[in-house]
Amino acid sequence: MKYFFELGNNPALSIAEIFSVLGARENYKIINNKILIIESETELEEKKLIQRMGGVIKIGKIILEEVKKINLENLSEYLEEQTKAESKIFFGFSYYGSKRINLKPLGMETKKYFKQKGLSSRWVNSKENILSSVVVEQNNLIKKGFELVVIENKENFLVGETKAVQPFKELSFRDYGRPARDDRSGMLPPKLAQIMINLALAPFENKKNAVLLDPFCGSGTLLTEACLRDIKNIIGTDISPKAVLDAKKNINWAIKNKGKDKARIFECDVKKIANKIQKKSIDAIATEPYLGPQRGRIDIKKTVKALEELYTKAFARFAKILKPKRRIVIIFPVFNLGKNKKVFINPEFLQFKTVFPLPEKLLEKYKNLLSKRGAIVYGRQGQRVWREILILE
Repeated sequence: MKYFFELGNNPALSIAEIFSVLGARENYKIINNKILIIESETELEEKKLIQRMGGVIKIGKIILEEVKKINLENLSEYLEEQTKAESKIFFGFSYYGSKRINLKPLGMETKKYFKQKGLSSRWVNSKENILSSVVVEQNNLIKKGFELVVIENKENFLVGETKAVQPFKELSFRDYGRPARDDRSGMLPPKLAQIMINLALAPFENKKNAVLLDPFCGSGTLLTEACLRDIKNIIGTDISPKAVLDAKKNINWAIKNKGKDKARIFECDVKKIANKIQKKSIDAIATEPYLGPQRGRIDIKKTVKALEELYTKAFARFAKILKPKRRIVIIFPVFNLGKNKKVFINPEFLQFKTVFPLPEKLLEKYKNLLSKRGAIVYGRQGQRVWREILILE
């Protein structure tokens, strides 16, 4: 079986996450930096999968390959299956490719086809050739009909059926609806927290039993996403008493007070964490430390020096509590000074080696999205502080 994954804004990060969750692949295809095609010997549970993958927008099955034209004739077998529906059919099409294709005739012909079969239908379209996950979800295309995606592949096309879309409402609610927020110190988006957890737990077969630590837990975004994944052994620490209280409040809110003790959270300076946590007891660390001031004028040299000292001391403590051959997924700040000038920090982490997030043959393809040390750089134009996502072992 072949599946397609619509990648997020940073395709390197999305691909790294997919391979972390599903395992490294030899046979795969990346199309227009927007779609990843993989083969799987077993059926994927698309809806469960997308609930815990922050870097994937859509997942679906490939139903047609090597098609020269996209027309009613080529889709007739699939459309015939849809006529078994007992209620109104909602349908839509998306096109991923560089060629100019007008989907309007196909939409109108499909609607006419259903009418001839005595079925009521509604064609959902938009000004863009790609239906967003919002449009697909709000129009019930998966529950009450279908979305077919047409993927340009050189001279031919692939056609896939969307099976799941990113749960944007839930992610947005957990981001902006949480009871305790601290905008001044910056907050990790839930989608990025999901990606970091997946990268950190990649080596484990039974991920739910891993002991996961966030030593700079802040208001608990990463811990919350781990709790929602039913990871059984979660530890969070922070030097700020307010952060510890906020994290507990947010987790209890997100999981609706079911299992209040799902995460052990306590106040602790990272420099003293080896005194509070048993040596060689942690399976994975995923964390976004303090990234420096988020507002006002920043003294770059002073900030970089302070962060390098903090991170260097943190890594020395992590080496004591992390089990051998286990991962740290950590974010370093990248200060965006404009005009393509960015300042990276360089703490010492001699106890650890860098794990490259992508297969070797993709490192050159995505070198513009990677730092010199091979970590993925994540940010938006105009954003003052970007993120460098390192995987260490």
